[in-house]
Amino acid sequence: MPAYSLALCFDAPMQSWGTRSRGIIRDAGKEPSKSGVIGVLGAALGIPRDNREAIARLAQLRMAVRVDREGILERDYHTVQNVPTTTGTGHRTAVSHRYYLADALFLVVLEGEEQEKLDRILAALQKPVWPLFLGRRAFPPARPLTTSGQPNEPRTGLGLLKQPIDWVLANHPWLEDRAEIRAAERQRNDRSPLRTVADCAPSDPAAETRLDLPISFAQSDRQFSTRAVRTGHVPLTDHLITAEATSCT
Repeated sequence: MPAYSLALCFDAPMQSWGTRSRGIIRDAGKEPSKSGVIGVLGAALGIPRDNREAIARLAQLRMAVRVDREGILERDYHTVQNVPTTTGTGHRTAVSHRYYLADALFLVVLEGEEQEKLDRILAALQKPVWPLFLGRRAFPPARPLTTSGQPNEPRTGLGLLKQPIDWVLANHPWLEDRAEIRAAERQRNDRSPLRTVADCAPSDPAAETRLDLPISFAQSDRQFSTRAVRTGHVPLTDHLITAEATSCT
């Protein structure tokens, strides 16, 4: 069967994609986690946190991320007052350290064989049931995740493409929208390639394990499983820099 891919732009001044957060330390990965991306889709579709069947159907999609701009890892802290002590004899002020990525930009690609399924997701992302945010409620997207086809819209993801995920990673227009950066890269002969992280078979010799495959987002019963990913690179070609952000379906 032909493969279809959904190309999304994840851009925000701040993003946070933690997979190992425990207690007062809230980590942030270098790129969107699968649980984070499925959470965005679930919010768009209006899927309750405890709907395991619907979450499992979304998690079946193959996912890949292309890092179009590496972010800067930053840290802030939050304070919570009147936290009961473990001895139960009083209260204290708790400080949590929370990490996030500043100024990062990602192309997120989801691949499946059911065009209708991806069409429904695309429609939901353009008219979401609940607000979308990139890792935390305070981190809304800076531009639409996908194109609406209207003229003069921001450079963003091309939406639904009748192409496999690897083709999209290598051919989707670069999402960088700062003219001075694009002009500088056009002049360079030693461009750095774009890092990619893609779902792969566990038997892949280059496979790494990530504990971010969601099972349930229920507040009192969050559960995740593991998936295998492979890190790679695609060249930042002249075509990626100069290509117009128009759908090629």
